[in-house]
Amino acid sequence: MKPLVAIVGRPNVGKSTLFNRLVGRRIALVQDEPGVTRDRHYSDAEWEGRAFTLIDTGGFVPGEKDSLLKQVREQAQFAVEECDVIIFVVDARAGMTTADQAVANYLRKAGKPVVVAANKLDNESGQMQSLAGEFFRLGLGDVTAMSAEHNLGMGSLMDSVVSKLPEKQEGEDSEAPPDDGKIRVAIIGRPNVGKSTLVNAILKEKRVVTSEVAGTTRDPIDSEVTYKGNQLILTDTAGIRRKKTIAHQVEQYSVIAALKVLERSDVAVLLMDATEPAVDQDAKLAGLSMDRGRALVIVVNKWDLIAEDKRRQDAFREDLKIALKFVGYAPVIFTSALHGSKVEKVVDVAVELAKQFRFRAPTPQLNKLLDYMVDNNPAPIVKSKPLRLYYIAQVAAAPPTFTLTCNEPQGVPDMYKRYITNQIRKTFDLRVPIRLLFRERPGKAKREARKKPHLAGKGGKGGKRAGRD
Repeated sequence: MKPLVAIVGRPNVGKSTLFNRLVGRRIALVQDEPGVTRDRHYSDAEWEGRAFTLIDTGGFVPGEKDSLLKQVREQAQFAVEECDVIIFVVDARAGMTTADQAVANYLRKAGKPVVVAANKLDNESGQMQSLAGEFFRLGLGDVTAMSAEHNLGMGSLMDSVVSKLPEKQEGEDSEAPPDDGKIRVAIIGRPNVGKSTLVNAILKEKRVVTSEVAGTTRDPIDSEVTYKGNQLILTDTAGIRRKKTIAHQVEQYSVIAALKVLERSDVAVLLMDATEPAVDQDAKLAGLSMDRGRALVIVVNKWDLIAEDKRRQDAFREDLKIALKFVGYAPVIFTSALHGSKVEKVVDVAVELAKQFRFRAPTPQLNKLLDYMVDNNPAPIVKSKPLRLYYIAQVAAAPPTFTLTCNEPQGVPDMYKRYITNQIRKTFDLRVPIRLLFRERPGKAKREARKKPHLAGKGGKGGKRAGRD
């Protein structure tokens, strides 16, 4: 998978602002008060051709006894434990604090490469730059003076980060998993929802250790099985991990484990617990699958435990519909892995989704569909002129990716993008993520140049030169 880069530091030093700057969009909430970020955010980024996954963490408060802030600290510690490089953000205007020194002490013990980012230096004057100098005393190596908000010093910072990344591995940047005829299925979910039990039920043997104790599975485990002529690789992910460097605390989240497995999977099976309503972590894992463009099947396990309670079943279905509305295309299956109920249906659906994941549509049929879409729901007005869609073609599979040629690629409204996606999904019966790319017609710049009035003879010393150019 892509290397991981964690952004850490005490509260309110600008970690989320830096995260948003590097990923190129506003994902993490930014506010001028400490404690806004409480959980980790993940997004892919790139610098000078090197791709990596960036992790934004909550404010690191060493020794904090408040239960919420303690959990935030543990999240940051776990990100440090799993990452390849750390960006340690400090507030250069405020100067070095005892909290900065405590975080630095922890990072030295972690033994990971660290880049110190002296943030909030909003101009490039010598006096402002000198404020970064005192952070050399932290003993973590070079310090980069920068301002995430004003995009200053970002080049130097990212050059340092990329230089510390591990050597690039073959296939690291590939979004699609290997196309070797095998279907890779990742079993993801919160701790103790029955992931290992489901794997054993599919394999019809006790291949994976199961227990009611959360954390029994520590590392991803691959199991190969042939099912109705299809070769599958099932990967049971760890729900939680124990690490001595996390002060013996039990890690409550499975996001990084899922992230690693999703990088090489075709289909994600998100396992949920029928005895608990959908929670934020379920939504986060579903969103991770969508962001990675992986096919998703939602499996509600332990359905037998509420089989006699119709009201409870209805309430769960309603909660599920609301919490995971953004992946409404994903099939939902209600099972009991312990009793083997509908386990084969999970595999049947996963196999079907894997085929859709690598689906390719005929270009003539796509352009007939484009004509139909435009006729039935004309494109909106963009920049005071009609949006015109000229051509559509599929440019990639795994997941299906389509490019549309139009006159205003940057102005296509999200609502119209959803309309196009839904029409493609309906026409080809696809229940997997679909990606749309928009681009201008080739030669548009030349056509517009020809439309402009000739500059020669308009007066001024540069008139003829401009006309010839």
